[in-house]
Amino acid sequence: MDLNRAKEIAASPIMEDVRLNGARVYIQHVDEATETARIYSLDEPDNEMDVAVRSLQELSSMMGMEVDQVACRVSDIGAE
Repeated sequence: MDLNRAKEIAASPIMEDVRLNGARVYIQHVDEATETARIYSLDEPDNEMDVAVRSLQELSSMMGMEVDQVACRVSDIGAE
């Protein structure tokens, strides 16, 4: 995940679908200097940890990219 996107998610009141190794997590804080995020698993909210921001994935944005790619393929087929 991009550092700026992680900061946006941490500051937002909207709960995004962020994952670490497939587990849904909540971003509490992002440290720009170390490029880490303070997170906790939604399954284990008492288990807080610091992880590299780049190890986090935002599922909703990944799905959006897949939808855009499929739409491009469909429009390419129609253009032939």
